[in-house]
Amino acid sequence: MDALKKLFGGNTRQFGMIFALVALIILFQILTGGLTLTPDNVINLFNGNSYILILAIGMVLVIIAGHIDLSVGSIAAAVGIIVAITMRDWHLPTWVGIIFGLAIGAAIGVWQGFWVAYVGIPAFIVTLAGMLIFRGVNQFIGQSNTVPVPQDFQYIGAGYLPEIGPDTGYNNLTLLIGVLGAAFVVYSELRSRREAKQLGAEVPELWVTVTKVVLICAAILYATYLFATGRPGTSFPIPGIILGVLVLIYGFVSAKTIIGRHIYAVGGNRHAAELSGVQSKRVNFLVMMNMAILSALAGMVFVGRSTASGPFDGTGWELDAIAAVFIGGAAVTGGVGTVIGSIVGGLVMAVLNNGLQLLGIGADRTAIIKGLVLLAAVAFDVYNKSQGRRSIIGLLMRNGSNRAVPAQPDETTKTSEVLAKEA
Repeated sequence: MDALKKLFGGNTRQFGMIFALVALIILFQILTGGLTLTPDNVINLFNGNSYILILAIGMVLVIIAGHIDLSVGSIAAAVGIIVAITMRDWHLPTWVGIIFGLAIGAAIGVWQGFWVAYVGIPAFIVTLAGMLIFRGVNQFIGQSNTVPVPQDFQYIGAGYLPEIGPDTGYNNLTLLIGVLGAAFVVYSELRSRREAKQLGAEVPELWVTVTKVVLICAAILYATYLFATGRPGTSFPIPGIILGVLVLIYGFVSAKTIIGRHIYAVGGNRHAAELSGVQSKRVNFLVMMNMAILSALAGMVFVGRSTASGPFDGTGWELDAIAAVFIGGAAVTGGVGTVIGSIVGGLVMAVLNNGLQLLGIGADRTAIIKGLVLLAAVAFDVYNKSQGRRSIIGLLMRNGSNRAVPAQPDETTKTSEVLAKEA
């Protein structure tokens, strides 16, 4: 146990969902006779849930700020049908259609953000109204019909990296991405050790760093192998590129920037944050607008994958995104959560759903099991907090250098001091 504590920064509970994800993969790999970790299944699992993971990235920031967004599925459906019709009727190039869709999402975000941040209507009510409004927009504009999109547009949802270079039996671009990802992990750990030494902080033992890097790199390289087998269609999907870029950007913004710390501060204790100079209205406005933009992107990725926009797109997406965030360790009361945690939570739900389908479990029992998993994850998180412990993945972004993490709800006094210094 002491070795595990050293390896995972002194708090193994924060990795509970990662262990659960690995356990689920191993369990279904055994129960399905090896069907879970085949390249085709992994790619289908990833593509089939990429839009939910994109929504989870935006939803975790909304929930950290202390809100909830019920309109994401309807916004995705409305943007999808508008973009599909305009590209069909106006013959827009693909890149123009994508920008147009993101602009529509931003406009919707401005609308909802205004009511939440500056009028003061709870986000639950505003987005509930938005769920009804934009679902109606989807059906009114599309006349409840299915509208196909051009083949070029389908690339953002169903495309794969091309084959380049010599024939190695693998997809060379996918191999390159995997190697770069592993190299980035090594570089990050070495930089963390160097910064810890410079600051005079405790430096993990060398074996701890080496073991941690080996485990992470092994997982990355094995996933790279699955995606890069070289068979037609089995290479790294374009939605994966989009998702990876979003994770890097939003992980950095939430953990390393002032606006990220302000989001945590507002969710942890809005009054204390305001006394420290944080403009809570601007924070609330930005998280709602950002959520709508990511909803628009998720809608377009889904339309690209399904080759057409229809009247039932986006149904239930908000529930899947919210479940992913809470399973990933976010707190119902706000102030706690990470981008990586929400991705892990989304993958837990995706693997669970995929594994049950491979086993031939019906949709009724699958829904029951998913609901129980969500309830258990949140109940365990609430129990930990009642015992004075951290959230399950509350410190997921913290590494061995023991650098500060975003403030939690029980640290509002520290939050005020930190923000006051920044001001």
